[in-house]
This record gives sequence, C-alpha cells and structure tokens, in this order.
Amino acid sequence: MEFDFIQWLRSRLPPHPRLRLGPGDDAALLRLVHQRECAVTVDLLSDGVDFDLASCDPRRIGHKSLAVNLSDLAAMAARPVAAVVALLLPQANNPADLARELYEGMLPLAERHDLCIAGGDTNTWHGPLVISITAIGEVPSGGGLLRSGARPGDRIILTGDFGGSILGRHLDVEPRVAEALFLMENFSLHAGIDCSDGLSLDLWRICQASQCGAVVDLTKVPIAAAAYKLAQRSLTREAPEFSKEAPLSTRDADRALEHALSDGEDFELILAVPPDAAGELISSQPLLRFSLGGKNYAGPLLSDIGEFVAEPGLWSGLPNGPRTTLPPRGYEHR
Repeated sequence: MEFDFIQWLRSRLPPHPRLRLGPGDDAALLRLVHQRECAVTVDLLSDGVDFDLASCDPRRIGHKSLAVNLSDLAAMAARPVAAVVALLLPQANNPADLARELYEGMLPLAERHDLCIAGGDTNTWHGPLVISITAIGEVPSGGGLLRSGARPGDRIILTGDFGGSILGRHLDVEPRVAEALFLMENFSLHAGIDCSDGLSLDLWRICQASQCGAVVDLTKVPIAAAAYKLAQRSLTREAPEFSKEAPLSTRDADRALEHALSDGEDFELILAVPPDAAGELISSQPLLRFSLGGKNYAGPLLSDIGEFVAEPGLWSGLPNGPRTTLPPRGYEHR
C-alpha cells in the first residue's frame, strides 16, 4: 500500500517554493528564511476521542487534523510553512482509500494557508485511526506571540464566539492564521493562546504563564448560537436549529454561558492587548474586512471581555468592583 500511496500523494501535492524535496525520500528538504526563528507544533488525534470515524466524513477528519495545528501556529502569530503527516490506519477500513480521503480534507486547507505538506509516514494496525501532524511556522522577526506576555491593565480580546462546538465546529475548524498575522503586523499584542480546551481554562493558562490574574465581565462573553442550542435542548443528531426568537429562560442563558466558558474546541484566539490598541480594535473591528499578502479576508468580530490584573487568579466581575471566583473549566488531557 505505502508505495502506491506515496505515488498518489506526489501526484496530488502541488509544487511549493518552500519544498525542495518532498515525499518519497528518507526526509523532506525545506527552504527556510535565514536566521528566522521557526515554531514547531504537533497534535495527535484519535478515533473515539477527537472524532467518530463511523459517523464522520474522513475529509472533515483530515481537515480538523491539520487545522488544529494551524490554530497553534496562529496563537503564536507564526506563518505556516510546512507539515508532516503520520497516519496509523485501521486495517478494517480499507486503509488506502481512507488515507486518500483524509488527505483530500487536508489539501484545500494547506493550499489556502500556503503550507506545503512535506511528507510523513503511514502504517496499519488492528486499532482505531490515529493521526499525528507536525507543523512548522515562521515566527515574525520581532519574535512570536507567547502566553507569558500579558501585563496588568491589558484588555482580554477574543476573536469570534464560543460554546457548542460539538454540534460541528469541532470538525470544521477555521484556524485564525490570517487574522493573527494581520493583528500582529498592525497592532500591539502582548500575549495570545488559541482556545482549544475551554475559554476559562485557556485564559487561566495565560494568567499562569504571565504570573498575573484576569477579571472577566461575563455579560461581554460572545456566546455562539450552538451554545444556546445545547442549553435549550438535549443533544441529538437531529436536533432542530436554534432560533434567536425563542424565549430564553435564565437557566438556559446560564447554561449557554457555561458552554461558552468551558466547552472547548472553539479554536478562537484569546489575546492580551494594551488598552489603547484594544480600544481601537473594538471600535474599528478591522477583521471584518482586511487584506494580507494580496488576499482579501472576511473575519470575525472582536470582543473585549475584561482585564488582566496584578493579583493571581481568575474572577468574574469588574476590575474595581466586587469579584467572584471563576473556576477554570474545560477539557484537561489525562
């Protein structure tokens, strides 16, 4: 299977200026910018944990597997360069066909972000599908965006909305790569993280890395329609669409907020931004329509949900008013 698959993959991959030697040799050869730092990230996804192969189009699984890596690069404002893909394929699922479908899900995303798939490995076994992708990105000349740079007084700025990802968003991930690069080039940013495990948990991780705290105005948290849908109905595959006109009970609203704070797999950005830059971002909403590298983009709304403070901890409330402890909840890897 492997030889035929590599031949198919070489015919399917488009040429890329970064790729001097691609799949088929012992290792890939990449052209990187001289003396520029690179970011390297790896994610391992498996059937039954990150997706359900029995009920999901493999192309969506392939898309997600690459997109979560690109989201990590976006969190550091790193420009995607290359990725290597390792597939451990179940023998019971016609592995050659499955591998092709997975790649067909990855390739459009790779082309959209000018990333070359440089190679990888495939194998089969009697267990479930496992996908491991390592991605490489170029860090801006002034240094990448880290979790450890938040300062007291910085505003907590979010891209997009949160909650209810299990209804489909966890597969159809749209990594905020272009948005991160644009913001890094045009505004002052102090710290960042992508929200993979839950808004409150990932915000707490910035606080831990930056040795500070954060106070969140819960009324400003952007809640996705899917979060309201989960709050109003038990989750079924045939659940009716959420209607914003439907009356919301206080209990439903509280549940929707809890989904937004803790569901995870939103893959939006959480940023620490100086107050002046944050005010400009919120008033101008530059991501709704922006250009980068000669391409035009229509991105998400930005929201300001609170402030980083000197005291360690995570609270709800207002920085100069009464506060309530906000537990960091989300998915914790075991």
